[in-house]
Amino acid sequence: MEGQSGKSLIYDWNTVSERPAPPARVLITDETLRDGLQSPSVTHPSIQDKVYLLYLMRDLGVDAADLGLCGAGERFKKDVVVLAREIAEQGMAIQPQSAARTLESDIAPIVEASEEAGIAIEACVFLGSSPIRQFAEGWELDTLLKLTHESVTFAVEHGLPVMFVTEDTTRAHPDHLRQIYSEAMRCGAMRLCVSDTVGHATPEGVRELIRFIAQVRDEVNPEVGIDWHGHRDRGLDIINSLAALEAGADRVHACALGIGERSGNTPMELLLVNLNLMGYSDRDLTKLPEYCRVVSEACGAPIPFNYPIVGADSFRTATGVHAAAIVKALGMEDEWLADRVYCGVPASMVGREQQIEIGPMSGEHNVRFWLASHGIDTHPVFVEKILAAAKSANTLLTEEQIRRMIAVMRRRLEKGEEVTDADLAPVLDRAQ
Repeated sequence: MEGQSGKSLIYDWNTVSERPAPPARVLITDETLRDGLQSPSVTHPSIQDKVYLLYLMRDLGVDAADLGLCGAGERFKKDVVVLAREIAEQGMAIQPQSAARTLESDIAPIVEASEEAGIAIEACVFLGSSPIRQFAEGWELDTLLKLTHESVTFAVEHGLPVMFVTEDTTRAHPDHLRQIYSEAMRCGAMRLCVSDTVGHATPEGVRELIRFIAQVRDEVNPEVGIDWHGHRDRGLDIINSLAALEAGADRVHACALGIGERSGNTPMELLLVNLNLMGYSDRDLTKLPEYCRVVSEACGAPIPFNYPIVGADSFRTATGVHAAAIVKALGMEDEWLADRVYCGVPASMVGREQQIEIGPMSGEHNVRFWLASHGIDTHPVFVEKILAAAKSANTLLTEEQIRRMIAVMRRRLEKGEEVTDADLAPVLDRAQ
């Protein structure tokens, strides 16, 4: 039913009004190994885990990856070299990147890393731009323009592609942004990154800002790309990323599980799923759960059970009404329908499947489906007693509890004896 007949079963209010067309191809930058690791609560992964993540990024269709801050020390530079070399040797379609302040001492290690790895590493040169940041740092506009000129010129002269990043762009004065970005482009920067560094922006603000930056870009060099880098302090990270794309950005940044400074960055898994669902991309996302699992374990970032896409409960239900609808769809041998009748995100899109459990709010459909899916016959006594036990419980019945109950009931039934609740109570207590 995946064709037109399937789509006719869902009236999509999201598409009633026209929305701006996205870029022909939405580019994705993975910031997990740089901005993501700036979270004070995460563990820095081993180089082996970083390499594995690089392959998962490739499988997810990531276009660029910030591999770390070369200027932060020899340890970080070494990891950048290993990862960039892996990209080069394996022919990965990933642009390696390394962030740097507008200082020659930060950019020079990127030049060295690029030479060692045998591949051009994009220098993501960043500079604070907002009045509040200028005031705190004691900077004048002339100082910012001088730093911009010197840093971009140095990187370009040493063969590095440059993305020029203004920190706190969403609180910066338009005239300052015009001068700083124009100088960066005149010096050879081929990408401009608009940053919501402290998570200040709303979608309306993002649209206005990106349109303004696009106008500045067109005045100097229409070939320059525009990146959007968002944070989630107000929880507007995903909608702001979409607004940026609709307004003219062609590359957006994200981190696995949204890890990063303070409340974190735009979550990669949510961004990719939304881009696919909105028709902005058609990436194969079946490796998303593995990508998130690796980051969760390697960085010590637990995934909440109700977290979208990759949480334990994302595609799991123990509610009778929900289970009944899914089971009926499966009974029609219609996986497309079963994957959507009670789910806005198809589990199959991310390599998962619908799960039905048994708990206090379950009905017979839950029990019958669970038994059948585990190769156990749906004897009326099994269904009755398991459902009764579930109704009196405070949590889901575990597989161990259910199987112990089945074993007790089988023995009773084989002897022609009646099964009572008293027979099953000790079994449930022991399993707990």
